[in-house]
Amino acid sequence: MANDKSLNQFYQNFMEEVLVASDVETSGWNKDDFLTSIMLEYLEETGEVTDSIMCPFRSYGLQLNAYAIDKDYTSLDLFVSVYSDSDTPKSVSQSEVDAAIKRAIQLYQKAINDLYTSFEKDNDTYEFAITVNKQKNTIKSVRVCALTNGLVKPIPFKNITIGNAEISFAIWDIDRLYRCVSSGKMRETIEIDFEEKFGVTIPCIENGTSDKYSVYLAIISGELLASLYDEYRDRLLEKNVRSFLQVKGAVNKGIRDTLRHEPDMFLAYNNGISVTAESVKIVRDENGKPSIRSIRDMQVVNGGQTTASIFNAYHDKKIAADLSKVFVQMKLSVITSSEDMDEIVPRISAFANTQNKVQVADFSANDPYHRRVEELSRTIWAPAVNGLKPVNWFYERARGQYAEMLSRETTTLRRKQFKETHPVFTKTDLAKYENTWDQLPYYVSEGAQKNFRRFTLRVNEHKAMLPDEKYYQNLVAKAILFRRTEKLVQQQQYGGYRANIVTYTIAYLSYKTAQRIDLEKIWKNQALSQELERAIVDVSAIVRDIIINPPGGANVGEWCKKEKCWNAVKECTYVISEALQAELVVVGYVSIKPTPTSSIESLTEGDQKIIDQAAAVSPEVWFALSRWAKETNNFQPWLRSMLFSVGTLVGRGRKPSIKQSRHAMKALEDAKVKGFVVE
Repeated sequence: MANDKSLNQFYQNFMEEVLVASDVETSGWNKDDFLTSIMLEYLEETGEVTDSIMCPFRSYGLQLNAYAIDKDYTSLDLFVSVYSDSDTPKSVSQSEVDAAIKRAIQLYQKAINDLYTSFEKDNDTYEFAITVNKQKNTIKSVRVCALTNGLVKPIPFKNITIGNAEISFAIWDIDRLYRCVSSGKMRETIEIDFEEKFGVTIPCIENGTSDKYSVYLAIISGELLASLYDEYRDRLLEKNVRSFLQVKGAVNKGIRDTLRHEPDMFLAYNNGISVTAESVKIVRDENGKPSIRSIRDMQVVNGGQTTASIFNAYHDKKIAADLSKVFVQMKLSVITSSEDMDEIVPRISAFANTQNKVQVADFSANDPYHRRVEELSRTIWAPAVNGLKPVNWFYERARGQYAEMLSRETTTLRRKQFKETHPVFTKTDLAKYENTWDQLPYYVSEGAQKNFRRFTLRVNEHKAMLPDEKYYQNLVAKAILFRRTEKLVQQQQYGGYRANIVTYTIAYLSYKTAQRIDLEKIWKNQALSQELERAIVDVSAIVRDIIINPPGGANVGEWCKKEKCWNAVKECTYVISEALQAELVVVGYVSIKPTPTSSIESLTEGDQKIIDQAAAVSPEVWFALSRWAKETNNFQPWLRSMLFSVGTLVGRGRKPSIKQSRHAMKALEDAKVKGFVVE
């Protein structure tokens, strides 16, 4: 979204996003829930919020729209929304905001007591209430955050204490969100005055080596670093580092052991952190030696794992780290020109993290894969079905693109017609569809942003070829499959965990059919067959029973994020109907008569074993695997072709090469994981 847009224009586009979300969503949400959902997407991008969970609940004197809780259960965010029904940004009174916050506070007070007894165990709100009740002694800080599309004057809140937790308050109104987005950083700039906030300054060595930046070298205490992270959390981390930590969240074992057993050696063993900033304030002692008093827009671009690990060690009683003995070296690069920030900071982040390829991965939607999907979405129209107008699925690669297109339609009727002929899906939707189809429902259950990061890593690691027209058509078919499944599951009125049931249901059918659901047929019909819909309903009931009954009475949401949950679902008994079997993509094979065996070069015992394994697989299986890979769009074309060649060799009584055998056996095992069955 362009930086020069007025607040009014931003508001119009934002509200368009809310309306579009309400067109797609089928869960019975209210307007303030859709507002919450869209605003939380923005806040996740800013780093203000991590892993938020939509959980609408209203009762007399109580309100909750969404929440987020740390994995260690020390910090809880409660989100309540105040919806303003207006064509332009409208003032929201303090009394409205106070009332919403009061309802959230009362909800928390009931949750730490016995609120969970009011719900069935298969209810989303039950999970929130039982989690808060069980962890009430662990939760140390609660942030009640009011979200609104209106305008709110500053309110001087004072923190309060309930039980063991300190309750703080925050407001995100449309103006604050607009200022955050229009800054170009998609995050609020933080300014840290160390002397005022912590009573210290940081001695440093300064070196101005360029007109573009200055560098300061310093050593900071582990206690100060932990306090900074405790205060600012993910807002302190540059985007790539933040993304990496959220995907690979475990505390580094080496860092943990040093903190626990040799805290005084941490400075010697650890590489420290690399930080960028917009500006710093330097003070000098009587001898002229410099110290850092304040930093504006402090971002950790390398050392995020170090920062988070020190913080976790500080709060983890099992580690019992003495941070008074821990010190960390810090390199602070101050970028002189604001025009250079967006170019230099990502480079510093990437080059500083070259020791770990995962950290260098581009977590944005600007890479060639997403740009190619966008190009295809603008030119490919789905077939007209049953006399209806053809539709052009609109891929929103960057936030605001769809609202921008809608704003060009000058009347309500034209906007309605545009929505009907241009259904929209976003980059997080795409990741959800693909990871579900590829039988990774436990990734999808982690939430939209984290699942998108995991999908991006998969794309980067496998160096996938750029999408073509066939890929795009299959992608749209998966979107249709997913959205229709959402509606079918909603109709069953299961009570809760709809998102988890949907992704696990589709993943199971993908597995059970070895990804042979006819996506081309879905694309052509822009709909599912009756038999497939029947199977979705049947499987969803089985899936629901498995995911809402985790072993040991564990948290359902956390259970759904584990691969063990997926393994449990895969083991369930379900027989694909004959009618649905008849609709699946047929994977055939070509019969070739064998010829006498020819000799091969001398190989190691291990190599020979792999070749013998490949040769022992019937040619029919290799042919079937090659065709399955083509029909289901698995593996790259060269590998599909090689699998056919292996089948030809084996069919002629010859043995494949060691290179062919390794690739073929690996492909066979990967296919089995996705449901390919060797008859």
